[in-house]
Formats: sequence, C-alpha cells, structure tokens
Amino acid sequence: MCGIVAAVTQRNIIDFLLEGIQKLEYRGYDSSGLAIINQNDNIIRIRCVGRVNKLSKKVKKKKLFGKIGLAHTRWATHGKVSEKNTHPHISSHIAVVHNGVIENNLKLRNFLEKKGYIFYSDTDTEVIAHLLHWEQTKTGQSLPEVVQRSKIKLNGNYSMVVMDAYNSSRLIAVRSGSPLVIGLGIEENFIASDQIALLNITKRFIYLEEGDVAVVERKKINIFEKNGFIIKRREITSNVKYKPVNKGKYKHYMEKEIYEQPISIRNALNNRLKKDTINFSELGNREKSFFLNAEHIQIVACGTSYHAAMVSRYWFESLANIPCDVEMASEFSSRKLAVRKKSVFITLSQSGETADTLAALRISKKLGYLGSLTICNMQGSSLVQESDCYLLTKAGIEIGVASTKSFTTQLTVLLMLVAEITKFKKQKDDIEKKIAKTLNVLPFRIEEILKKNTLIKAIANQLSNKKNILYLGRGDQYPIAMEGALKLKEISYIHAEAYPSGELKHGPLALIDKNIPVIITAPKNSLLEKTKKNIKEICARGGVIYVFSDQEIDLEKNMTIIKIPYVEEIIAPILYIIPLQLLAYYIALSKGKNIDQPRNLAKSVTVE
Repeated sequence: MCGIVAAVTQRNIIDFLLEGIQKLEYRGYDSSGLAIINQNDNIIRIRCVGRVNKLSKKVKKKKLFGKIGLAHTRWATHGKVSEKNTHPHISSHIAVVHNGVIENNLKLRNFLEKKGYIFYSDTDTEVIAHLLHWEQTKTGQSLPEVVQRSKIKLNGNYSMVVMDAYNSSRLIAVRSGSPLVIGLGIEENFIASDQIALLNITKRFIYLEEGDVAVVERKKINIFEKNGFIIKRREITSNVKYKPVNKGKYKHYMEKEIYEQPISIRNALNNRLKKDTINFSELGNREKSFFLNAEHIQIVACGTSYHAAMVSRYWFESLANIPCDVEMASEFSSRKLAVRKKSVFITLSQSGETADTLAALRISKKLGYLGSLTICNMQGSSLVQESDCYLLTKAGIEIGVASTKSFTTQLTVLLMLVAEITKFKKQKDDIEKKIAKTLNVLPFRIEEILKKNTLIKAIANQLSNKKNILYLGRGDQYPIAMEGALKLKEISYIHAEAYPSGELKHGPLALIDKNIPVIITAPKNSLLEKTKKNIKEICARGGVIYVFSDQEIDLEKNMTIIKIPYVEEIIAPILYIIPLQLLAYYIALSKGKNIDQPRNLAKSVTVE
C-alpha cells in the first residue's frame, strides 16, 4: 500500500526522493508528495493526486534544494483521494509521513480540536503531526522524546517518519506494526518502507523491530526499543540485485510476469531439486523437528496466497497423510481459537508484510504451536523476521498488483515441502520421487500451455462484454477456480464467482442461462467423470460452457473445449491456473482496463 522514502544527506536529495517513491509505485497508490527543509530551515511541501511522474513535473518547476526530506505514496484509507489528504502532513515545524491506520484518530482529533488545532485534511496522519506539536509545546522536550511519549497514545498498526524544521540534522522513524528499514550510506542515511527503494544506493540495511524508535542522522543512528532503552540492531547486507524493471516486449507487467513463470519456477527449484530428491537446506534440525513431530498443519493467508494454501491442503492430506486446515488470516484473527495438538503454523504471503497475516502470526505465538514457518517472496520482510523459519519462493520482483508468478512459485514450494515432510516422517520413498519427477518437467509443461495464448485471446474477446462469469472446479481444482475468478475480478471488474462443481445443485444451478458463461477446469483425475456429469447438467439448462482439459470430452451444444497439453495429476493445479491467468489478462486488455494497477487495490496490503 503506502510507500515511505526519507533521507538525511550532504547533497540535494530531490531526485533521490522522487526515484525512491517511483520504485514503490508497484505497491499501489492514488497520490504522492514530498517535503524537504531548505537552506532557510523552512519546510517546503509539494503534493498531487495521480502518478509520481506528475509530482516530478510539479517539483522540477520549483527547483528545490534540500539535504533532508521525506516522500510518500498514499493509498487512501481516511478521506477521499485529494491533494489536501496527500502526505506529508505538517503542524508548524513538524512534517510527518505515515503508513497504516491510527484506530483512535477520531478521539485524538476531537481532543486536539479543543486545544485549538485546525485540521486541513480528513486523514489520521494529520492527527499525528498535531499530537507531536501539542506534546512538544506542552512539555518542552526534544522531538525524539516527544515521539517516544506520543506513540503510546496511538492505537493501531503503523509506521512513520518525522522531520523537524527546528533541527534539520535528523529524522525520526517509528515502527509499530508496519515495516521500516534504514539504509546505511557514507555520511548519509536513508529510510524506506521497502528496501527496493534503496537498493541502487546501498546494500547495507537495519530492519527496525516492533516498537522501535530510530533517530537517524548523517553520521550516526540511535535506536530505542519499545521501552525506551537504547539498543543495537543487527546490520545485514542484502544480496538482492537491483535491476531496473521494465516491461520489455510486453504491454503490461502482468503479461510479462505470466510468461516469466517457467523461469520463476526454475529459480524456486534451483539447489532444492536434484534428480529424484528434494532438499531444503534452509531448514535446520530444529525446524525439521517441527515437521517430524507434527500431527497437523495450520495454514493462514489472504487473497491469492489463501488459494495456494487451499490447494496445498489436498497435497498435505493425500500425499503426506497429515491433516491440514486453511483459514483466511482476517478470520483467524477475529475469533476464539482451539488449537489442534502438535500443530505447525504456516503463513503464506508474497510481500511478507500482509497486515492480517502478520496479526495472525503474532496471535499464534501465544497458542502453543510447535513452530511457525512462512513461505514468502521477500527476504528481510516482517513475516520472515518474526517466524521461526522461512522458505523463499524466489519469484523475483512482481510489479503487477494481480499476483501470477507468486502464486505458482508458492505452490511449487508447498509441493516440495510436502515431499520433505514425507521424508522427515520416513513415509514411502516413492512420494518424494514422484513429486520430484513431476517438478522437473513443470517449467516445460507451463511453456507448452503458454503457447495456447492465441486461442485463449479469441475466447477472451467472446467474454469481454459479459457482466457475470461462473467458475467451477472439483477437488484441488476448486481453489484454482477461485483464483481464476479472483484474477478476473481484480483486473477486468467483471463479477466472477467460483464454486465446487459438486455444489451446483445446492444453489448455483439457478443462475445458469445463456447470459452467464461457465468456465470449468477438467484435468484427468478420479473426479473427471463427475465433472462430465456437471457439464451435461449445465448444457441441459441452456448454459454456455468453456472447458479447459487435457482429456477427450464429448462436445455439447453451446460448449467450447480448450485442449490443454498433457499434465501430470500432481501438478495439475499449478498448470491449470496458467490459462485462467491469460484469460483474465486478455479480457481486461480488450476492455481497456488499467491491468497493472487496478482501481482500489494495492500490491502489499499493510493495513487490516
């Protein structure tokens, strides 16, 4: 969601601030702004609605100079999309940028209005700025002391960076539930909500931990833990290589990322898959003992990651013979829980910063799980830092808001994990060999399916004017139907709904007519004959069907069969999402939608 970039240096930082927030555009935003302290110790602020390019043009007209400053991309939570609500927010000599939500902002706003403060925005961020000013005026303390004092009064998950025109040598950074990282330079230091914004200028980072307050100057950094005691946090050197990401020959990042999936999966398999064996060197003896002793798996995730988790439940239970429950993170955090005996807690997240998933992980630590594992795409993320162990998907940077390669690499890592568990528990050797054999051919199978793009594009043109589309799947294809429907909703804004095929008679059959297309995935498995019966039921009621299958299926009236190349049953869920991703993409393309940054959505959902 929102992005933060800040710096205190010995050079003009205008270009750095603009380039930094431009690198965070993929997270999703609706407006952007920056503020610097100029040579006269005045705060100069420029904001605008729309893309960072628009802000850049506005800034360059002003010919600004500043050695300290902060910038922000906003995804609206409090107040509509407007310039007055865009960060930074100012109270006298104090400027603030902020990610997250202040849950008690209305109570604080009422208090501050009674003290005479005038609000020019609808945001909870302006509440922070005025609160800091009020506390400093009342106590006469330094701003770092005021920040420590004030953060106790702020309820919610958030991070913020504060700049003070009365002391232009330092920035103050606070992490309380939302990530912040400090980038270390030579006589200059930087702050960002994501290391991607800083990778072109430094490889040295300090990740703030929960409750930390950091006073960041050019030549030194002091970090105070949640109780106010000074603490030294570990410096890490990032091995992530900064590569300017561009679309190359593709029209959109999403299209590029769909076609990158064979490469991404090879990266996920690299050094983990060797002939007939699978080995996660990342898991030590302690972590392996979690799974050796486990009698249950609990997986928690959101959105696309939730669908990957649902697929893996079929694998854990049918291949590793271990019970598995899957729950949406927002629901897990919202109810009283009964934990199964000897259960391992697994989280899935592309960014590693998903607020609901992080909240669920923190709750799980008090519930007696054997241990926690996160499967994530971002090393150094909050989920990675706060879990007992982690496995990286190695998908590479994903710019498109609608996840594609993150989903298939999550499934790849999950399937390898299933193989590892069967090995830890000394179950049948042929399970690991069978999984390894299918994973070896997986990238090649995807390359074959991607060659069907012309056929899928033609079908997309037939469906682009529809108002509603129904997706059906059986067994491990049901979560694939859900993910296919989600992709279509996200980028085309067509209402799409997914159901298990076996539920047709329990309600959805009432929807069937010539105006609602039905999309079905039907790979060769033990459920295929039942799926064929569902197809006949729909056709008998005048439904229009599009079937993706690698099997021969009798052609009915108003039915289109899209023949998929042969697919091994174990990896069929990974393969069958590819045509559904392409279908959603081409439908959105024909409708002229903003595919990479669909309305109202953000790449990294860092608020609950």
